[in-house]
Amino acid sequence: MFLENRIGNIKRSGWIEVVCGSMFSGKTEELIRRLKRAKFAKQKVEIFKPQIDIRYSEEEVVSHDSNAIISTPVSTAANILLLTGDVDVVGIDEAQFFDNGLIEVCNTLANNGVRVIVAGLDMDFKGKPFGPIPALMSTAEYVTKVHAICVHCGNLAQFSHRLSANEKLVVLGEKDIYEPLCRSCFNEAILKSEAK
Repeated sequence: MFLENRIGNIKRSGWIEVVCGSMFSGKTEELIRRLKRAKFAKQKVEIFKPQIDIRYSEEEVVSHDSNAIISTPVSTAANILLLTGDVDVVGIDEAQFFDNGLIEVCNTLANNGVRVIVAGLDMDFKGKPFGPIPALMSTAEYVTKVHAICVHCGNLAQFSHRLSANEKLVVLGEKDIYEPLCRSCFNEAILKSEAK
């Protein structure tokens, strides 16, 4: 997308896309799909993920379905700006694990004409807004909320219920630690855990 500015020069227009939802909802799958399409269109693409996310790979963004794309692990959101040169598209996975500086980073990139695609959990294991995702959703041009299937009743799931009693905010894990639940089953699970 191109816009003409007042003095007649062509100015590239950037924007932010957020793909959010619960665990096992296909967020990373959708991120990879969009990034691969951008590469197919011969756009310059850079992909980042938080350094702490080494569940499947240290240097790849990997979906639960084992689709993968090479990425650069970074320790802070500010490092993303340092590592993006002349790019058309920036992809960021597991964005909830970044500091709130990610909001400014994404807006700076978009203001400089870059398409920014961010994927992450919108809620933590307690059902509370998670990290910079809610603020990014409010400033993004496009928001896609994806859903998993509730493992208890089969309805659409939007909550990531933690199966362990660990109260730390960030606990990396898979189906052994988390399960996707709908609102009703999530509330029921919370009541059961509080009763223990």
